[in-house]
Amino acid sequence: MPASATKTRRVAVLADSDTRWKWGALTANRISPEDSDIRLDGFLLRGRATPTARQLQEVGVHADSLREVSAVEFLRTMAQESYDVLVLALVGGGVQAMLHGLKRVWEGQPRRPVIVTGYVGVVYEKLADGLLLRHGADLVLANSRQDAERFRAVYDGVGADSSAVTEVALPFLGGAPYPGEHDPYTVVFAAQPSVPDSRKDRTYLLNRLIQHARRHPEREVLLKLRSKPGEHTTHIEELPYQKLVQRLDPPANFKLVYGNMGEVLDRTDLLVTISSTAALESLHRRIPTVVLSDLGVREVLGNHHFVGSGCLASWDQLDDGHSPTPDEEWVSRQGVCADGSYATAFDAARERITKLLERPGGLPALTPYYTPATAPGYLPGILARHHLGPDGSPLPGAPAHDREPGPVRQIVRRAARGAYRHGVQRVAPVIRRMGEL
Repeated sequence: MPASATKTRRVAVLADSDTRWKWGALTANRISPEDSDIRLDGFLLRGRATPTARQLQEVGVHADSLREVSAVEFLRTMAQESYDVLVLALVGGGVQAMLHGLKRVWEGQPRRPVIVTGYVGVVYEKLADGLLLRHGADLVLANSRQDAERFRAVYDGVGADSSAVTEVALPFLGGAPYPGEHDPYTVVFAAQPSVPDSRKDRTYLLNRLIQHARRHPEREVLLKLRSKPGEHTTHIEELPYQKLVQRLDPPANFKLVYGNMGEVLDRTDLLVTISSTAALESLHRRIPTVVLSDLGVREVLGNHHFVGSGCLASWDQLDDGHSPTPDEEWVSRQGVCADGSYATAFDAARERITKLLERPGGLPALTPYYTPATAPGYLPGILARHHLGPDGSPLPGAPAHDREPGPVRQIVRRAARGAYRHGVQRVAPVIRRMGEL
């Protein structure tokens, strides 16, 4: 499946949430040759976090086509369509299931696409688990020098081929460098759907943000939210800040905002978060950035990743006017590219993909680390969650494995997903609270 003579590269992206769609689509553009056109077809894996139309619009990434599919429907499409590159922007288990399913549908095929996968942002948990589930892709992208070293160490440590690990940078970095203080001075707290996860901790953070707004009436204080109630992102959010703030009385200079993070950063003078990838976007633009230590520096929060960054601080320090100074060596190891090297960050990936596309005789069959022989107690369960058997073939009764879903089926699916979201965000928290009485 060599690149076409007209230099138009056909790329497919399979994503399972709004964040991973953003990462996958932007990555597809970053890893394409600068002198080529790209035909981008997007596929959204049906599930609890399938993005809504509003979330897709907020991401702001254009695709030539975009549709929702099940895992089995996607595999059927890949057996029929011809692509140059396939980006799997999925959670680890989803990547592993697709690798086995694709291995089956491409058996005997003379050509197949180059398969690319990676991580949306900071990798601070389940390093070995997530990496081994992604093993088998032609490129496993590492967003920084530090991640590339860690990824190779894991693969080498279990005797797996580590040559697929390719250092790049986060694909959504960009924007104008920080020009200096705005009028009014603007503080932005980048909220996360699942960190922290308790009502007590989230209420504490919200109260401190509101207190900061009251203490500094000359500042604009923004709470940047990822999703609206009823929408899901990569992680489930059971206690949206929008609901918590209804019980409070914030001052006029405190506001809730949505939209593209890059546009919000255009007017930001101080970015505050627990451990959001937004911190890396902010550091890339040299915007003053704080990772909060109020709730401790803990692995469960992800802010332990920022040890050594110079960005850890508390609300007490911020209230008193503290402005952080990031450690340049730490920043350079994180793929932030604040030194201007971002333009070349994807060169190695582009070169590797070009060589693979030009490989005589096409690419070899996919060889994931996990197989029914090496992980017989683990792999079948991962595949079954996507209605696939141990050999990657659809299980009996897999939904719509032999036909496209009709209008009625699509309506039922949307209704079922809406009911599920309502249950997660409205019903489940009530049941848990009743259980605590």
